[in-house]
Amino acid sequence: MISTADVKELREKTGISFAQCKKALEDAGGNPAKALESLKAQGEVIAAKKSKREVKAGVIHAYVHATGALGAMVELNCETDFVAKNPEFVALARDIAMQVTASAPADTTELLAQPFIKDASLTVDALVKSRVQKFGENITVPRFIRFSVLG
Repeated sequence: MISTADVKELREKTGISFAQCKKALEDAGGNPAKALESLKAQGEVIAAKKSKREVKAGVIHAYVHATGALGAMVELNCETDFVAKNPEFVALARDIAMQVTASAPADTTELLAQPFIKDASLTVDALVKSRVQKFGENITVPRFIRFSVLG
């Protein structure tokens, strides 16, 4: 039997719905590691299906490093204004802007391939796909710009 505490722990790690976490744990025989892998695989499939859908909303988010000498602006798009206003979507935009500031990727392809600075077990692409799974909408990072003080 899968305990509520186990489901809650997996949900906190992934941000995915309680029902999806419970099903993943049941399918994995209660093994949290297998359930996590299953959810990641499902996220890839869901993101691939949604990638053809048109994005019409989003946010532009800026991050400036504490020194004030580095910063970035990121455009993060989604399908609806409802998701664009979600605090977790805005937090994703902030995290990606922080990633750009810290790692100076040359382009979006390089950005998405990088290990995520807050969790090196994820790439930025995997992070975005996990949010596609959570929100049920296509999410894209069409552009960004990084600034640094000359000197």
